[in-house]
Amino acid sequence: MEIVYVYVKKRSEFGKQCNFSDRQAELNIDIPPNPELAEQFVERNPVDTGIQCSTSMSEHEANTERFEMETRGINHVEGGWPKDVNPLELEQTIRFRKKVEKDENYINTIMQLGSIMEHCIKQNNAIDIYQEYFDDEDAVEVTEEAPSAKTINVFRDPQEIKRSATHLSWHPDGNRKLAVAYSCLNFQRAPEGMSHESYIWDLENPNRPEIVLKPSSSLVTLEYNPKDSHVLLGGCYNGQLACWDTRKGSLVAELSTIEFSHRDPVYGSIWLQSKTGTECFSASTDGQVMWWDIRKMSEPTEVVILDITRKEQLESALGAISLEFESTLPTKFMVGTEQGIVISCNRKAKTSAEKIVCTFPGHHGPIYALQRNPFYPKNFLTVGDWTARIWSEDSRESSIMWTKYHMAYLTDGAWSPVRPAVFFTTKMDGTLDIWDFVFKQCDPALSLKVCDEALFCLRVQDNGCFIACGSQLGTTTLLEVSNGLCTLQRNEKNTASSIFERETRREKILEARHREMRLKEKGKVEGKDDDQREEGTTLNLEELVSKAEEEFFDIIFSELRKKEVEAMKMKPKPDLETDEEVEGEDQGEEEGDRAETPT
Repeated sequence: MEIVYVYVKKRSEFGKQCNFSDRQAELNIDIPPNPELAEQFVERNPVDTGIQCSTSMSEHEANTERFEMETRGINHVEGGWPKDVNPLELEQTIRFRKKVEKDENYINTIMQLGSIMEHCIKQNNAIDIYQEYFDDEDAVEVTEEAPSAKTINVFRDPQEIKRSATHLSWHPDGNRKLAVAYSCLNFQRAPEGMSHESYIWDLENPNRPEIVLKPSSSLVTLEYNPKDSHVLLGGCYNGQLACWDTRKGSLVAELSTIEFSHRDPVYGSIWLQSKTGTECFSASTDGQVMWWDIRKMSEPTEVVILDITRKEQLESALGAISLEFESTLPTKFMVGTEQGIVISCNRKAKTSAEKIVCTFPGHHGPIYALQRNPFYPKNFLTVGDWTARIWSEDSRESSIMWTKYHMAYLTDGAWSPVRPAVFFTTKMDGTLDIWDFVFKQCDPALSLKVCDEALFCLRVQDNGCFIACGSQLGTTTLLEVSNGLCTLQRNEKNTASSIFERETRREKILEARHREMRLKEKGKVEGKDDDQREEGTTLNLEELVSKAEEEFFDIIFSELRKKEVEAMKMKPKPDLETDEEVEGEDQGEEEGDRAETPT
């Protein structure tokens, strides 16, 4: 359809009319040639000219329609969900899919859409037959490059009074920012004038922090909201829970009340997988785990007391040091305690006593790190005392794998998000250990001395290439590992799965064997007690009497000899004859005493 638009204007507004007429050409200027200018030219000799043995063609230009080829990616966005279904909730989407697949018109509709889609695909004739569309999904060959890591940047605490970097959190969008919590964890030993500020750093600018967070008390934990990158959750040293919105500035946006907060420092805080993205929970060494909604932080939604005796008494509760929540297991969460016990809980249970499902006893000291394997959630990593241990939910009495006992205390640990067989640990001597149990199980694949002071925390970026480590003096070191440590190797998933299953079966066999041995020992002890009782009743009383008499006479004779020796020392030395007479008399007296003693 042709679109025509007519402009309407008065003739008087056009201006003066133009009248054109024919006339002869006029010469305005004429510059004759000047022979003197020819003398100023320099002749170039020799002259090289390229020729071609072809017919000389004149140059022509033509304006033709131009087509440009571009390579563009396609972003597939899942959509079309009803209003009452949240596409971010896995349970709702699965339930809706099953409901739709049962519909009879589902297959017919898919077939019709498939023919239309096939027609659209066939229209794209300009394709690259050598392009690898899914090269990222395929596992690459095992690299022969030795594991290595290099320092990219160092972020130092700008305050004069140094504090420890206690927790790290990567920005969820792009991982170009790093939030660091600073605090002094020594009880009542914080120096005077110590700042309570924590910072958000830009990875490309280590000179000054991008955003300053100003809490009322020092932050022990700090976590980005995975659904809203502008919101952060912080656990304070005084037990309160604080929330920031970076769009509103450095001051706290929401703060829990002191009377309903923890009584000890908040050592664990983590976001929950919820529809609103505002739910979280916190844990402290006061033995409580609290659910919160940051929209109303006056008091917690729910409180669980970590009393494994299920009596719900706060005096016997275990103090929490670390928390773990996996979004694929929305009903479960785990708590690492300062007594070295891992508590598995069910957040959907009706009573507080039923929320404690089971325990995993395994460490001699506090569990500073607790994280499920991102590829195999049934297996989880714990770091405490001098070892790091890998557990399976099917084996509760013992861990299935563990590292050797180190000379230095372990402080933190984390799995690699891209390789199921790689995890990282930090130690008090400032060393970062990278373990690859497919390659080597007795020793770390790479041990790197990051700094001279103790390392307190670490966090791995989502791509697995960058690791941030926080030290005792507030220095955060950003490291980049080699490609072999952050690239999925060939058959690594199958290998790691087989190792986990094999070690789990072995531990189950050992547990059954130990159970049998304990039962046998218990039976033997009970049998020995019965035998001893029977033998005690059948012992001969005459043997006991004779044995008692012998012991009685031995004691009497030993006492007589002692008195005789003391008497001989007190008397002066007599002649030889008198000595012999005295000895004879003494022997006679002893024989007389023996004869007179009744038996």
